[in-house]
Amino acid sequence: MNLHVVAMKQVGAFKGDGPWDDDLKDIETVYLRSSGEFLVGLVDGKIVAMGAFRPTGEHEAEIKRMRVHPEWQGHGFGQIILSALESHATSMGYRRLHLETSIIQVAAQALYRRNGFREIGRAVIDGFDCILFEKILGE
Repeated sequence: MNLHVVAMKQVGAFKGDGPWDDDLKDIETVYLRSSGEFLVGLVDGKIVAMGAFRPTGEHEAEIKRMRVHPEWQGHGFGQIILSALESHATSMGYRRLHLETSIIQVAAQALYRRNGFREIGRAVIDGFDCILFEKILGE
């Protein structure tokens, strides 16, 4: 949870503790036992990156919790985590990935666009203006 808080505070998107973060309190049930995935990146035994997906339909999943500690940003950890999540989702039979990110998370937007995600809309989520992205796997 510390990585989540540090990374979100760094971009000005931390809303404080609340039900919007309940998934982080039970990663095993929310992600691992529900045909999803939750990955972490380690440096010297410390978690410096994370990312996950969880199913939202028979053949689609939502990318969640993509975070890289500010001290480790720009070293490719986000790309490694996202690529591994996409590969795992493909191997599990998912055909579509989707996600949202706030408009203030510019680096995240660039990562998703570089990886073939396209903007499909905008919405206000938990008080933040967000961009909705999707990627059809195998295209």
